[in-house]
Amino acid sequence: MVAVVSKGPRNLITDVAGLKVGNAQNDSLKSGTTVLTAQTPFTASVHVMGGAPGTRETDLLAPDKTVTDIDALVLSGGSAFGLDACSGVMDGLRAQGRGYAVGAMHVPIVPGAILFDLINGGDKDWDENPYRALGRAALDAAAEDFALGSVGAGTGAMAAMQKGGLGSASMVLANGTTVGALVAVNSLGSVTTPGDRHFWAAAFEMDGEFGGLGPDPASGLVAPEPSRKEKAMMLYATAQANTTIAIVATDAPLSKTQCHRLAVTAHDGLARSIVPAHTPLDGDLVFGVSTGSGTLADHHTLREICAAAAICLSRAVCRGIYEATPAKGDIIETYRAMN
Repeated sequence: MVAVVSKGPRNLITDVAGLKVGNAQNDSLKSGTTVLTAQTPFTASVHVMGGAPGTRETDLLAPDKTVTDIDALVLSGGSAFGLDACSGVMDGLRAQGRGYAVGAMHVPIVPGAILFDLINGGDKDWDENPYRALGRAALDAAAEDFALGSVGAGTGAMAAMQKGGLGSASMVLANGTTVGALVAVNSLGSVTTPGDRHFWAAAFEMDGEFGGLGPDPASGLVAPEPSRKEKAMMLYATAQANTTIAIVATDAPLSKTQCHRLAVTAHDGLARSIVPAHTPLDGDLVFGVSTGSGTLADHHTLREICAAAAICLSRAVCRGIYEATPAKGDIIETYRAMN
C-alpha cells in the first residue's frame, strides 16, 4: 500500500529536487525534443519492454557497467534521426564544463530514446538533421516549470485513438519522499476505453488532473476499437509508427541497481494506462533516476517508491493526452476536441 500525502507542488517530475526539464520543437516539422537534466550528475538505469526500441548510450546504464552517474536524458521525436538530439545536448553540457572526467577532457554522458513521428503531417524534407539543434535548444530551456501536451518530444506524437503528447506527474509519500514521471506518449495502444471519454488509468487520477470523468462504468472491455492512428498510418503503408518513452525519478538515494528495479516496476504504469502496451511494434522504454545521496533506500522504502512511480507514470500518460492541443496539418484529433 502506498501512503500518499499529495501531488507535488507542480505536479511535474521537477518536484524531484534538482531536476530540470526543457522542451524544444519545430511546428512545421511537427516534432521536437525533451531533455531532463540536473545541476549535478545523477544516478540512472533503464529497462526496455517494447519490441522496437531506438536508443543511444543505454548499455552503460546496466547495473554492471562502470559509469554510475549521467548528466542528462533525452526523449525525442524523429525516429533514428532524433538520436542526434543527444549530440546537441552534449555540445551544451560540454560548454558548461560538464561531463565524465577522462584526464583533461570531460565527456558528457547523455543517454536517449526516440519515438517515431516521421509520418504525422509535418514537413520532413530537411537537408540537415534538425535534431541536434533541437537538443541544444531543449537543454538551454531546461527549468523547473515546463509545458505539457503538444510540446517537446510530444509535439508530433499520436496514440491509437487521439493525438499524443508529453505528460508529467508527481507524488509525495508519507515519509516525504518525492516521486515523479515524465513521458512522451506515441503508443500503438489506446489510452482511453471504447468511446474515447474515459481513461484506462482513471482510478489513479488526482484532483481532476485529466478531466475528472472517473473510470468507465462498463465492463468486459477486451475488444479494442479500430485504431484511428493505424488507419491513418496505413495510408502510408505502415503501422510501425509507435513507442512510448518515459522517465521516472525520485529524490530518495538509490543505487544503479535500485534505479533499474525502479524502471522495471514503472512499466506497470504503462500497462495500466495503455492497452495494449509493450507490443512488437512499440519501443516502450523507461529510465529510472535518483537524485538523492546518503544511505540507500531499504527494501521496504524501495517497494513504496516503485509502486508510486508506476502510479505517477499512469497519470503522466493521461495528462500527456489530455493536454494535447490541435495544430495545422494534424491527421488525428485531440482528446478534448472529441470530448
